[in-house]
Amino acid sequence: MDKIAALAEILKNDPRNAFARYGLAMEHAALGQFDAACGEFGTLLLHHPDYTAGYFMSAQTMLKAGRSDDAVARLKQGIACAQRVGDTHAEGEMQTLLDEVVP
Repeated sequence: MDKIAALAEILKNDPRNAFARYGLAMEHAALGQFDAACGEFGTLLLHHPDYTAGYFMSAQTMLKAGRSDDAVARLKQGIACAQRVGDTHAEGEMQTLLDEVVP
């Protein structure tokens, strides 16, 4: 069974499994399936709004897909999330990427 099928199987039994949802999004992104990846990241963040890595990786995926406006919005959401949960490392990474996208 490939990774996508294995993660989909986990999610079939536990649709709110954040780790599996993030992994599925990352697998789609690695395969260049950016729309599928962005959809999975969206689902992840809908159910787990404090999952800071989801914002950062989602924004990176959006940038690869040529969706810079969406990426900027996602980074701003992610920075707010990182501040809310006290994750200064994630906040710094997202701010750096935002500064690169919006000089």
